[in-house]
Amino acid sequence: MSNWVVGKVIEVNWWTPSLFSIKVAADIEPFKAGQFTKLGLEIGSKKVARAYSFVNSPSDPLLEFFLIEVEDGALSSKLAQLVTGDDIWINTKPSGYFILDEVPKADTLWMLSTGTAIGPFLSILADGKLWRSYRRVILVHGVRHNTDLCYQDPIKATEKLFPQFTYVQLVSRETPENGLQGRITDIISNGQLLQYCNINQFTEAHHFMLCGNPDMVKDTTAMLQDMGFKKHRRAESGHITVEQYW
Repeated sequence: MSNWVVGKVIEVNWWTPSLFSIKVAADIEPFKAGQFTKLGLEIGSKKVARAYSFVNSPSDPLLEFFLIEVEDGALSSKLAQLVTGDDIWINTKPSGYFILDEVPKADTLWMLSTGTAIGPFLSILADGKLWRSYRRVILVHGVRHNTDLCYQDPIKATEKLFPQFTYVQLVSRETPENGLQGRITDIISNGQLLQYCNINQFTEAHHFMLCGNPDMVKDTTAMLQDMGFKKHRRAESGHITVEQYW
């Protein structure tokens, strides 16, 4: 049981019938914005655990996670039953390299996300360190339905505070109330993303952080590579940093 502690559920917030956030009080090691840890519950005779990214700023005393209830999910269906005051296992050692410390300097930072994978980007935005490093920061959030666009209040507050920040709502299965319609690969290939952000073209001065659905990550990475960009590695600087979300 090393590296695990019992946390206390402080708040549960349901955004839609399947999307929810939980806030947990737990004594864990410090983390960097963009990292994840594991949450676990005793189910039957064993502990079932899955990795989830932090949504909150590292300076926030409460740990927040953005989840989707997966039908028949081994863990998510149980997490969805949690209420304030319940106990939850949490791993004390944060993990992951989807952090700004690992991203090379750039003029424009593109944050491309789908579904609950907006979580690590929300943490990076809340941390606030990126504003000193980038002239433009663009967050794209791809979802199926307008109601899936969660965390609107903090995102809109960020828009008001930082003029270099652009938020692009992207809805694939219905007409968007704001923003664009389609998938991330669609709006890159048809030029709508650049036009919406009033940018002429993608350049060597841009860096792309991708987090979400594995197909989105794979297809968008391939598209960007076809455009001449390459994956960023510690040994060789590039333009694409990815996080597989499940």
